[in-house]
Amino acid sequence: MTDQRLQDDQGYKPWGGRFSEPTDAFVEAFTASIQFDQRLYRHDIAGSRAHARMLGHVGVLDSAEVDAILNGLDEIEADIERGGVEWSISLEDVHMNIEARLTDKIGIAGKKLHTGRSRNDQVATDIRLYLRDEIDAILVEVERLLRGLLELAEKNADTIMPGFTHLQVAQPVTFGHHLMAWFEMLKRDRARLLDCRKRVNVLPLGAAALAGTTYPIDREFVARELGFDSVAENSLDAVSDRDFAIEFCAAAALAMTHLTRWSEELVLWSSAQFAFIKLPDRFCTGSSIMPQKKNPDVPELVRGKVGRVNGHLISLLTLMKSQPLAYNKDNQEDKEPLFDAIDTLRGSMRAFADMVPHLEARADNMRKAAKQGFSTATDLADYLVRKGIPFRDAHEVVGNAVAWCEEANCDLADMPLVELQNFCDGIGEDVFEVLTLEGSVAARDHIGGTAPAQVRAAVERARASLA
Repeated sequence: MTDQRLQDDQGYKPWGGRFSEPTDAFVEAFTASIQFDQRLYRHDIAGSRAHARMLGHVGVLDSAEVDAILNGLDEIEADIERGGVEWSISLEDVHMNIEARLTDKIGIAGKKLHTGRSRNDQVATDIRLYLRDEIDAILVEVERLLRGLLELAEKNADTIMPGFTHLQVAQPVTFGHHLMAWFEMLKRDRARLLDCRKRVNVLPLGAAALAGTTYPIDREFVARELGFDSVAENSLDAVSDRDFAIEFCAAAALAMTHLTRWSEELVLWSSAQFAFIKLPDRFCTGSSIMPQKKNPDVPELVRGKVGRVNGHLISLLTLMKSQPLAYNKDNQEDKEPLFDAIDTLRGSMRAFADMVPHLEARADNMRKAAKQGFSTATDLADYLVRKGIPFRDAHEVVGNAVAWCEEANCDLADMPLVELQNFCDGIGEDVFEVLTLEGSVAARDHIGGTAPAQVRAAVERARASLA
């Protein structure tokens, strides 16, 4: 009878020699992880291939055994890909499901595959392989979004809109400049993911259960086979470390926080009260009762999803709190938070990468809003300083002028020159050059400023950094 049949018919466990009775049915289901760790199958098989080749390389397995294992693993991967594998809860996890299936296919050679390793270092390797691939996939979406932002920012380098502090009109900026602020946030997110990937890409395999192994393994061989940069230096740490997963979730939480800031602005700006932008219809939905509605569902949903990722970060931090060395069963709880954080961040980045490049600026509405709230008041103060008036005195002069405009229901740029001179006789005809929106943004012509020329220069520098 094959091991698979033994497993199904007699409750056989690969570790069952120590036990005198079968596992309780509820406990078996409660402790199983196959329901969620089956997504690791490609990486588990990749790790097993590398381990088998290494065992052959050092002489623990002969070439026929290695070939049988590799061929069997190829068949199992193909079976899984076409949906021909029924995962067994009684086999606990993806590792034992694949191992049992391999032994069922090729016999005793399948039992030899686990020589020199433990599920402890096996799962740590699988998760690192999986997370490394997922970071790479997320970075593809991040870079798509970055490039889309650059195209949109360049297109809107001259589009004037109000800049806000406290959600009150502050100073005129360009829409392109505002988009480049989003770019800077996302650029930091990209850098954090790339940096996190370096610490993910360390091989734990070879640590075995916790102390290493007595077999003559070659860990550097396995690292080369799997594309790891280095091997974990300490076997205790190798099997119990989940810093890399926590670090990823921290980077993901911060990236999602950035997306929620954008989302809030997109929701506000697409409303009738702002009407700064138009979202493509394909990223919105309607109302079941109000036919006029166009709801910004994608930004709203992304704004809500940050709670999931923040929660997963706290879950993993709490999971590892006070854990003694080395591996503990607690660590089975690392996968679901990590997997969902990965899925949420990747999906959110994809949605934004698809949507953001197709935003349409409603330039007339932006300009109209920028003329409200005395957005060029600071320019008038700077003008007075250039005339030799101390800044604090200039500040008071402009404050008095704004108060007059509020009573007269007009903007600073609409004040007659004679009225402006009532507040300061140093004001001349040239004051109206600085009170225009175009003059205001153009005057901030330095690196990091909102001047259209600086926005275009920033776009070019950013493109070069992504090349």
